[in-house]
Amino acid sequence: AYSPYAVAEHAISLLMAVNRKIHIASVRVKMANFSLDSGLLGMDIHGKTVAVMGTGKIGQILCKIISGFGVNLLAYDVFESDEVKNLGGTYVSKEEIYKQADVIFLMMPLLPATTHTINEDVLPMLKKGVILINTSRGGLIDTNALISGLHSGIIGGCGLDVYENEGEYFFQDYSSKSIKDERLVAMLGNNRIVMTAHQAFFTKEAIDKIVSTTVENFYNFASGLRGSDLPNSVC
Repeated sequence: AYSPYAVAEHAISLLMAVNRKIHIASVRVKMANFSLDSGLLGMDIHGKTVAVMGTGKIGQILCKIISGFGVNLLAYDVFESDEVKNLGGTYVSKEEIYKQADVIFLMMPLLPATTHTINEDVLPMLKKGVILINTSRGGLIDTNALISGLHSGIIGGCGLDVYENEGEYFFQDYSSKSIKDERLVAMLGNNRIVMTAHQAFFTKEAIDKIVSTTVENFYNFASGLRGSDLPNSVC
């Protein structure tokens, strides 16, 4: 019911924030520190190899947006999209993505086959300094492997809107409470991670769509429709 554009656009926002150190620069400038140093150094996305793992509706929109940067677009999905191919994307194996990609977007659903797609075994395969972006499901990344990869420098930066153990914390205010999850604390304290709290969907258009779909569902149910006869049924 939410806008796929909202999620795809948020993924791009995370990439640019991580790459150009927007989160660090913003804090510095607010403290009247206008200096430049290597801590703010980013890279051109143009000309880089960018991989989108998961090319459903959101992934396809993301491919369309990122192709405008002039990247070498790689993709991975069990179902290949003609739209992605028409954009110049090339479908390759996961192993090829790990080897070649400067940026990896994780846009897959969380299934047994995709759980911990990024794990300790994958780290040695990754291109050194790769940027990871995940706006899909937290369980796609093994958090221990992520922290290890950041510490070793294999992973250059990470943008997250999801976390595999987010259930206890996200959508709540913990600013005056103690966070007992040591891995979450470690990520919050890492300047190479930009994290938002599952807000990728949260745009005016998306909320309007959710509300209108909910009202439509109530109306159709009250009209006597059931099961597969409901227009928005997922059964």
